[in-house]
Amino acid sequence: MESVVYPAGMRRVLMAVMVPLLLAVFPAPVAALSLFEQPRYAAFLIDAETGEILYSRQADAQRFPASITKVMTMYMVFERLAAGTLRLDDMVVMSRYAANQRPSKLGLKAGETLTVDQALRALATKSANDVAVALAEHVAGSEQEFARLMTLRARQIGMANSRFVNPHGLPDSRQITTARDIALLSLATIRNFPQYYPYFQQQQFVMGSRVMPNHNHLLRTMPGVDGIKTGFTNAAGFTLAASAVRDGRRLVAVVLGSPTRIARDANVETLLTAGFSVMGARSRGQYVQVADVLAEPGDLNDALLNRLVEEGSSAAPEPLKSRRP
Repeated sequence: MESVVYPAGMRRVLMAVMVPLLLAVFPAPVAALSLFEQPRYAAFLIDAETGEILYSRQADAQRFPASITKVMTMYMVFERLAAGTLRLDDMVVMSRYAANQRPSKLGLKAGETLTVDQALRALATKSANDVAVALAEHVAGSEQEFARLMTLRARQIGMANSRFVNPHGLPDSRQITTARDIALLSLATIRNFPQYYPYFQQQQFVMGSRVMPNHNHLLRTMPGVDGIKTGFTNAAGFTLAASAVRDGRRLVAVVLGSPTRIARDANVETLLTAGFSVMGARSRGQYVQVADVLAEPGDLNDALLNRLVEEGSSAAPEPLKSRRP
């Protein structure tokens, strides 16, 4: 195929259109370059065994957690299950307030019930906001009291820069966290409740005739990933806390504020892959860091730009249209 030469003005337009496509075509290097420019972006990578911070970018900058909030909600429920004050077969009643929550939701009507076990599965897969509220009311009597307890427990496990005002993560300017705090929450969940951690590993949740796949696509696409939770709101962008095990080592990666799901997933996969590469190199006596493995490329060259134009832009994710937090 003949090469195509574009005028300078057209090249600038094509660059603006094609950068999102690069996140899908060349996820590892380009996702890093593009995400660095996003004002809401934050990332963190940690070795679960040693606590070594392998990668950190804007790790303590306050961000909106979106539905990663539900990891904290589930943590609170796990505590009560472990203490024996709550049982998996206990029935949770859907209040009118819970039933009226915005999607994503399970869609039960006021007065309908589900078990605690079903509620946890619905949170981990469907990310059901109505179920999160129903669980909060069942545990603490009200959403407000449950959120207060969430914040208190967050402080106790080291989440110094987080505050919760609801159990689901729907937009509220007062509900904030950081990439580091989400990593600490993930580690605490894995460490303190190994008997309940499999809730985050399930590929889907079946309730009646409904089959609800897990929103965490990396469970299906990246070997070793066994959790944890995705999230999205316009204010937060696309968020993900992911844990993966390879060769007996567990890493936890957190990405907040990504502009697209594809970019978020690709960036998390890149971070985890780089982390495992570092672990492998160190086992062979080479001391390297994640920064030595990750590439941060420069501008697109003509050949790459032309190739992308020829292949078309149908796979490009839509840019996120939202206000900045």
